[in-house]
Amino acid sequence: MITLANITFDCADSAALASFWSRVLDRPVDPGAGEFFATIGAGGPAPTLMFLKVAEPKSAKNRCHLDLSADDRDAEVKRLLDLGATVQSEHDEHGHQWVVLQDPSGNEFCVS
Repeated sequence: MITLANITFDCADSAALASFWSRVLDRPVDPGAGEFFATIGAGGPAPTLMFLKVAEPKSAKNRCHLDLSADDRDAEVKRLLDLGATVQSEHDEHGHQWVVLQDPSGNEFCVS
């Protein structure tokens, strides 16, 4: 048997990026967070988000990313921008609309 343990983000400052995602998802950062390692939701029912400090900067588009769903996409995108996200692009394809954002470390994620 295999299970999903973590969804891991490489970043420059683990505690700072964990704080951003904590506010995005309204889930607390787990105790012991620091510059090199942090988690959100360890031991809980939802997947654990793990943040690891790496030396190299992000250099290409993510091949895997989070897709978030919102009742009011425009209001949620505004809230995320206020938290430090940036808009990368907006899409309307095959009857589905979404916005691609980047977190403060440049990791892409979508809101529909």
